[in-house]
Amino acid sequence: MSATDTSRRPASLWLLLVLLLVQGLGGLAGGLSLALRPDGSIMQMPVSYLDGSPFSDYLIPGLILLLVLGVLPLVAVAGLWMGRRWAWYAAVVVGLGLMIWILVEILIIPFNWLQPAFGVVGVLIFAVAVLKSVRRHFGVLLPGEDAD
Repeated sequence: MSATDTSRRPASLWLLLVLLLVQGLGGLAGGLSLALRPDGSIMQMPVSYLDGSPFSDYLIPGLILLLVLGVLPLVAVAGLWMGRRWAWYAAVVVGLGLMIWILVEILIIPFNWLQPAFGVVGVLIFAVAVLKSVRRHFGVLLPGEDAD
């Protein structure tokens, strides 16, 4: 199946689209909240959580969250929907990026229930993106793997 054949999307691709949409909306909300109020007041996160980190407020983390974990997943959704191969790579980057973000956040910020929830979303985005059915839909095959 070619990357441009979007008429028969596998169920796993639908799941990936939903996961990326959830992440994108969450990333937009969190990123905007932190970027608009770098003191963390919208999200009720004191700046003291950042003690020992390279950041004095939440502006830069908010912008990273907004762009990498908010905008990029939504761009990936649009690209995947249109059958663009590059969007598969964007989805993998989002999954890996989210897992790294959550790991760093756990090291810096006190625990809250969103950390494991979005950690699971990151793992699921990555795991679903690398499923053979999704990779095959976009023509992304591992060395020695047949297209079937």
